[in-house]
Amino acid sequence: MILRKVAAARWPIYRLGGGEEMFTNQRFDNWELKQSTLSGLESLGWEKATPVQRDTIPTALVGNDVIGQARTGSGKTGAFGIPIIEACQPTGTLQALILAPTRELANQVSVEMNSIQGDSGLKVVTVYGGTDLEKQARQLNDGVDIIVGTPGRVMDMTKRGYINLSSPTIFCLDEADRMLDMGFFPDINWVIERMTSRSQTLLFSATFPQEILDAAYEFMDEPEFVLTNTEELDVPPIQMYSISIGRANKLWALSRLLTNTNEDDQIIVFCNTKRMVDLSVQRLSKAGIQVNGLHGDLSQNQRERILASFKSGDIKTIIATDVAARGIDVDGITLVVNYDVPDDMDSFIHRIGRTGRIGREGQAWSLVSRNDSGQLSRIIATYGLDIASVAVPDLPDGIDKDSIAYKDDYMESADVFGFVPIKLTSNDDMEFSSRVIANWLTEKMGCDELAIGEIQFDQDSVTVNVHSSKVSLALKAIEKYDLNGTKLSSQI
Repeated sequence: MILRKVAAARWPIYRLGGGEEMFTNQRFDNWELKQSTLSGLESLGWEKATPVQRDTIPTALVGNDVIGQARTGSGKTGAFGIPIIEACQPTGTLQALILAPTRELANQVSVEMNSIQGDSGLKVVTVYGGTDLEKQARQLNDGVDIIVGTPGRVMDMTKRGYINLSSPTIFCLDEADRMLDMGFFPDINWVIERMTSRSQTLLFSATFPQEILDAAYEFMDEPEFVLTNTEELDVPPIQMYSISIGRANKLWALSRLLTNTNEDDQIIVFCNTKRMVDLSVQRLSKAGIQVNGLHGDLSQNQRERILASFKSGDIKTIIATDVAARGIDVDGITLVVNYDVPDDMDSFIHRIGRTGRIGREGQAWSLVSRNDSGQLSRIIATYGLDIASVAVPDLPDGIDKDSIAYKDDYMESADVFGFVPIKLTSNDDMEFSSRVIANWLTEKMGCDELAIGEIQFDQDSVTVNVHSSKVSLALKAIEKYDLNGTKLSSQI
């Protein structure tokens, strides 16, 4: 791969060339790393660097500021974790601070840092809200070399005197775009202002809104800016499918997808709201499908237990909101389902990036109602995605009944006023006026004439628009009763 310098930027910007494999030919043991670090990497099974690791680690090792763009699952924790571990000594004095947007992600980074450091003896402490403050305070008082934390709790522990922000020389900001979305940048600025000994800053993000670039310009010193190619590297090389389905039958379609998975598959289903997570878990569980929900209203202990069980493979399927899923870092996820198409286009890429990690195979499915279709089209156009539109999968062999029943969903085919066209045909001549047809239907349906909309005549058929709330009644009436001796057939 060749790094190509791109003009029109405040600092040198390097863009990774396209078409790369997940791993490069750069071996970790060809760098002058500590033996303890090499042992840690070996224990993880890491032999060769990913592109983002290869191109950020050397410049970070010599103390330069670095801005790195990398999608989820590209090895970015190692990209900043290895240089930080190499720069720190087990003194019990805070030398590096890493900020992450969520508790789960902070935990993930901390676990990986401890694995990478091998037997170097560095003390890595995780600091985040929702857990015992006194316990974290005792850990900090016992001495700490590296802190991984969320902005709010780091601020709180600093104000309480447990963290001395003037001590660390290295500052790392992970998933900066999520930090911006979650409103953390004022807190981050508060932290940075108190890091008076800071000599190196590392910033990683999947995307770079102008606000992040402006902020980085203020607190970074001529950083090396390494970008991965958005079109080729930010979108994982996975199979992507969409299913056009009304909201009433999304859960049926989801149950079909889950029924077609294997025992060793791990699945994340994304919903846009906490309420939809809860409703989906409730209905699927009632149908005998084992799933667990994950969102911000759960206690920290509940979230940690669910994540631990998911990572160990005891839990197969998690239904989550975007924020809750940020801390899920499991390489074996084989299937991602967008139960709801996200309002934010970047979130779509974050979601599907949960599968196909570290070069593995994966699939992403999106359940698309009529109201979602425009947003999905915009996402496809923006990222140049190849998403195949397919039907709901059949039940697998040996299973002859759905866990979730299919519902007649007339609202999905209704117009903006809620009317559904029903086409009437007959083997006999249909010489009826609009008034005759409307009166006959309202009488047999037992409803007000307002339920009948426009009636259109064609050469050999009649189309009657019926309000979606009355379509079932209309179909039953047409099937049961003749119109002045003429038997009619209906089609939607």
